[in-house]
Amino acid sequence: MMDSVVPYLGPIGLIFLALLAGVVSPGPSFVQVARIAVSRSRADGLAAALGMGLGALVFAALALAGLQALLAALPGVYTALKVLGGLYLMWIAIQIWRGARQPLEMAGQDKGVARRTVLQSFRQGLVTQLSNPKIVVVYSSVFAALLPAHFPLPAAMLVLAGVLVMETGWYAVVALVLSSSVPRAAYLRSKAVVDRTAAGAMGLLGLRLVATAHTA
Repeated sequence: MMDSVVPYLGPIGLIFLALLAGVVSPGPSFVQVARIAVSRSRADGLAAALGMGLGALVFAALALAGLQALLAALPGVYTALKVLGGLYLMWIAIQIWRGARQPLEMAGQDKGVARRTVLQSFRQGLVTQLSNPKIVVVYSSVFAALLPAHFPLPAAMLVLAGVLVMETGWYAVVALVLSSSVPRAAYLRSKAVVDRTAAGAMGLLGLRLVATAHTA
């Protein structure tokens, strides 16, 4: 199987480099993981990171399957997906803003509560990543530009595995850094300001997604 992949390692490496620039750029996924990591726990942040990685994996698989061509043929569907995604991000922003002045309830004293918050964090990470259908266009564009015309299944599976590792790994780093004691102490001192800044960023990203829904 590896013999069929070796000739494609060059293009695969270029694909990962191209995607990495998009992964590390700030966006709703970064905002969500950062806030979860600093306001809940390290486990919550890592759970959110895994959700982000799985969401990206879904979009990468859809891109390889040719979803972009389908969306181009049905622009109304793509527009609706962008509007719904933007509205979801704005809903998150409203919830964060409304809870900005509420005291932080540290999960972790009770194992049952901690387990529930970890599952919630995973779900929030996954849904946040899936709320931006423009990602499938990014993946499709990179794949179209860098993938050879003939691309065997083992090579495609390697690309998908790399996407999962890269996306999850980056957000895991974000979670690990921001869940340490110093960032958390800073967050506790200025929770209202940090939450409302995060809410503003998330709301603007959602608004931008809705406002550009009619464009490619």
